[in-house]
Amino acid sequence: MLKVEFSNNSLKFLRDCNDELYGRLTEKVKSLAFNPYPKDRKRVGGRKEKIFRVRVGSYRILYIVFNERKVLFISDIDKRERVYD
Repeated sequence: MLKVEFSNNSLKFLRDCNDELYGRLTEKVKSLAFNPYPKDRKRVGGRKEKIFRVRVGSYRILYIVFNERKVLFISDIDKRERVYD
C-alpha cells in the first residue's frame, strides 16, 4: 500500500464538493493506494512527469506514483474540461 499525499488544489476541491461526490472520489483514491496502475488509468500526455489519470464520472483524478518513496501524489481533481489546464 502506498502513502497518499494531496496537493493544495486537490484538497480544496475535496473540501468544497458535496458528500456523495466526496465519497466516490475518496473510494477511488483508496483503491489507487492499493493498485496505482488499474486497467482504466491513462497516461496524461504533454507533461514532463509521468502523470496518470482515472475517471470518476465526469471528474478526473490526476496522480503521480513515486515508487522509490512509496507515495501516491494526487496532483489535481476536477471536472474533465478544467483539469488539464
